[in-house]
Amino acid sequence: MKITGLNQDIIWKNKTENFQLIEKQLQNQEADLFLLPEMFSTGFCMDAAEVSDKNEESLEFLKKISKEKNATFSGSASIKVDNQFFNRMYFVKPDSEVTFYDKRHLFSFSGEDKIYTPGKARVIVEYLGIRFLLQVCYDLRFPVFARNNDDYDAVLYVANCEKRVGAWEHLLKARAIENLSYVFGLNRIGTDGNDLFYQESSHCFFADGKEISQKNENLVSAELNLEELKDFRNHFSF
Repeated sequence: MKITGLNQDIIWKNKTENFQLIEKQLQNQEADLFLLPEMFSTGFCMDAAEVSDKNEESLEFLKKISKEKNATFSGSASIKVDNQFFNRMYFVKPDSEVTFYDKRHLFSFSGEDKIYTPGKARVIVEYLGIRFLLQVCYDLRFPVFARNNDDYDAVLYVANCEKRVGAWEHLLKARAIENLSYVFGLNRIGTDGNDLFYQESSHCFFADGKEISQKNENLVSAELNLEELKDFRNHFSF
């Protein structure tokens, strides 16, 4: 399975321009699964009352582009449900089947925990025979929440991680090693509306901690081989 993540320079609070940017940058790309960063349609914004989806705008975009490219798309967006806001990660298949995960661990340093409602459950979804655990940014700091109970093969982390990219990169590798799993971490790039700068720091690691991603301009891609993973797990049954 080929996964391609977009190192997206998210345009602050502008869903229409972000949708157009994603379509343009993925125009000639092919993959089984495309990853977009955390809050790909607005940037990591605490003005939830202003920017959150009230009519599933981001989800409708993912359904549209997934169908057009005959590929699955995953990324998170700011969502309003009734009177609550969620940082919701979607996993949208080409047939418009939707799985979602609400970010469990909210980033208190930015005040996310005072605005958004935390999710309650881990979410695992299967696609093309591979079981994916869905995670968002700060979830990476909580290894017990991501512990592999022999129920997944790969973890997807989508993020807006700014100053602590060193920790981000080390912890992605650690999650791969300790869970004997693929780990694909996609971070955004560029500068957001709060003048925070995000450097390129997206990676995919194999279960032994080896980097397997390839980078080309604003894209990062990796091939996931389930048989290779099974062989490794059987040989090193930690």
